[in-house]
Amino acid sequence: MATPPLIFVLNGPNLNLLGTREPEIYGSATLDDISATMVEQADKLAVELDIRQSNHEGHLIDWLHEARARGAKAVIINPGGYSHTSVALHDAIKAIGTPVIEVHLSDPETRESFRHIDLVAQAAMQVIKGQGAEGYLLALDAAARL
Repeated sequence: MATPPLIFVLNGPNLNLLGTREPEIYGSATLDDISATMVEQADKLAVELDIRQSNHEGHLIDWLHEARARGAKAVIINPGGYSHTSVALHDAIKAIGTPVIEVHLSDPETRESFRHIDLVAQAAMQVIKGQGAEGYLLALDAAARL
């Protein structure tokens, strides 16, 4: 039996606090809740997920490189606050050649002005924002269709 296509799901800083961190902005679902829902959907889509979270920029970059090395079909990334500051994540996305879909629970463009610039979005093939936890499933569906 063929190995199912691999999709990395990378979560950045503070996403380990979902469910308790500003639920009026980010919702009440925890990262574990979102991950479990994604795994269920991945089974239906016949894809394999590798889901990770780190508060460290370098880990995210290393994992982007690993996605390329492992031949991942796509990467879904919620870079959190690094969206607005990380030239290094932008460059890593461009360097790996693997399709990357950025996802945000909230819509940064409706929030503080410093969130209106998204360096990661400039390198990603698609951005899904403001859909809450459902945004991850939308990103997964898009990644599976690649």
